[in-house]
Amino acid sequence: MAVELSTWDAQGNQTTPTFSTMRFPAGEAHVKVANDTAEPGGTTEIATLRGTNGDDLLMLGMWADAVRQRGSRSVALVPYLPGARQDRGLPFGAKVYADVLNGFRIDQVIAFDPHSPVVVGLVDHLTVVTSEQVVRDAVLDVEGDAYTGIIAPDKGAVARATAVAESCGLPLYRAEKHRNPDTGKLDGFSCEPLPADGRFLVVDDICDGGGTFMGLASSTGLPKERLGLWVSHGVFSGRAPQLAEHFGEIVTTDSYPAQNDVPGLRTVPLSPYLTKEIR
Repeated sequence: MAVELSTWDAQGNQTTPTFSTMRFPAGEAHVKVANDTAEPGGTTEIATLRGTNGDDLLMLGMWADAVRQRGSRSVALVPYLPGARQDRGLPFGAKVYADVLNGFRIDQVIAFDPHSPVVVGLVDHLTVVTSEQVVRDAVLDVEGDAYTGIIAPDKGAVARATAVAESCGLPLYRAEKHRNPDTGKLDGFSCEPLPADGRFLVVDDICDGGGTFMGLASSTGLPKERLGLWVSHGVFSGRAPQLAEHFGEIVTTDSYPAQNDVPGLRTVPLSPYLTKEIR
């Protein structure tokens, strides 16, 4: 894990990075000027942070301070917005992470498909890139056996899956998780009736251990050749490699460093979609 740094000149062209990162022997994050030829204040400095590593967050803060002192513009690409799944309760993790990012006083923060609208309202100067165009480019417009429908795996995924379905002119099918009312534990899955033929893409934002998606796939009764999975952020912890037994295609982005190797996983680079939103 590391913070990746780049620099645009005043005309918006990528040039030699102004800064580089290092750590002192005691472990403290530090940023130093590696290229001092650019006129201070005439550049846009860009930092990319993937995942949620706390040391990397501190490095991002050091970079933001250095950029501000030189009078340049700071843009942080944070595709996996940390704390988005901690949007209520005690502690209020989304607020804690947002306060950390806001304390760096970054001019623009660009995130990809955040899990919760709560965190979107907490981060200052935030630009959100939604997933439908990326899914369309990387999965639905790719040559080969076309998908004929989109599946939302649960209620929380309906808005996201609907946006993808509408963008691509495909029908949407809804699935649900069922919980035991006495224990609150998962008690099974169900899905709207699906056509007798065709391929279907399950669309959601995060895959952690993959249990929900495996349960959904089993509930459809379809062979894996007729099911694909898109997740905007692939954590892929625990049993996630077993997803390959249920889905013929699994696609995610490089927003998060996967914890396990998932057979057949395809990863889409996000930089082209994020950098075009730099203002």
